[in-house]
Amino acid sequence: MQTNPVWSHVIRIADLPGRKPTGFDLAPGASANAAIAAELGLIGLKKLRFAGDLRPMGKHDWRLVARLGATISQPCIVTLAPVTTRIDEDIDRTYVAELPEFNAGSEVEMPEDDSVEPLTAAIDLGALMVEALALALPLYPRAEGAHLSQAVFAEPGAEPMTDDEAKPFAGLKGLRDKLGKGSD
Repeated sequence: MQTNPVWSHVIRIADLPGRKPTGFDLAPGASANAAIAAELGLIGLKKLRFAGDLRPMGKHDWRLVARLGATISQPCIVTLAPVTTRIDEDIDRTYVAELPEFNAGSEVEMPEDDSVEPLTAAIDLGALMVEALALALPLYPRAEGAHLSQAVFAEPGAEPMTDDEAKPFAGLKGLRDKLGKGSD
């Protein structure tokens, strides 16, 4: 996570009851939503909500189970027109007090469960919410009916190269066609 999150809501682990879940319900206001939208390169952000609970697992570990919801507006990758998307994601993280130690230089297999994180003295639910939102954003938002036709670019004064000409064997096709015409 980033060191200076755009929005923060820190819960200290020592302040949580050790035997029952602790619920949370975060819904940043309009100014915080605008700051988060700016941080993530969004046109707009509405109805952002992150709700769930932190549950103790044994004596030292914790599990976060939450639901992220937001309505976002992004620029279309083709037309730059606003594209509105509703995001609803389940978030499940496990915070463990003791992760296995790895020796420098040794090979390490990536664990299958990428939701396990080291337990620290505090968990920043606000930063986690912004991170989860960033990961849930559509990578290539496209307005309905928007499509990209063939684009041809060139420096001023230069003849543009088409996609077909850029293919490695495009020149051989032209040579084959010339040779084929001469043999008739």
